[in-house]
Amino acid sequence: MARIILFGGHGRVALLTEPLLTARGDQVTAVIRNPDHAAEVAETGAAPHVADVEQLDAHELAELIVGHDAVVWSAGAGGGDPARTTAVDQDAAIRTMTAAALAGVPRFVMVSYFGAGPDHGVDPANSFFTYAEAKAAADEHLRGTGLDWTVLGPGALTAEPGTGKIDTAAAESAEVSRANVAAVIAATLADPGTVHRTIRFIDGDTPIEAALSEAGA
Repeated sequence: MARIILFGGHGRVALLTEPLLTARGDQVTAVIRNPDHAAEVAETGAAPHVADVEQLDAHELAELIVGHDAVVWSAGAGGGDPARTTAVDQDAAIRTMTAAALAGVPRFVMVSYFGAGPDHGVDPANSFFTYAEAKAAADEHLRGTGLDWTVLGPGALTAEPGTGKIDTAAAESAEVSRANVAAVIAATLADPGTVHRTIRFIDGDTPIEAALSEAGA
């Protein structure tokens, strides 16, 4: 049993991840911004906690994190407003990394996307550019910390049923179901071999646990 705090607890991937974790006996704190979402989160077995990560400083975030065994960052501004995208996907994410260190909780799983990185190649005129920049900055910051980090880079998300099988060797992004992403998050948290690794993946033919092991080989 592990105690996991998941930021972005009402996201579509998070709502699929939480029941996987609670079903195996983990205790999950799901951080959400909107109190109207608390009941839906509670139905997954997770404990909803209402907090606005944009407004909390590192010490306040550390107070939320302390006592847990792992942090999952799956929060995001959802696009649209560039200023808010930077505030959440970059700045709040980085503050949460600092907070995890302050709280003495080194395990940190970042949910990013397949093409994230300084060389993301997104045109500055594209509305996706701010998000790409924010994720690149947050991911790079995480890799430079002393945390036991894993960066997960799923491909284009779909609502297809989960297959439990992925491809971690693909050279280019393609589709991956949110259910498979949720299963990868759960498997990553249970696999210490994923620490200090960036794992990009899409739907594939290899069972998730085996694919994660192969990615680290």
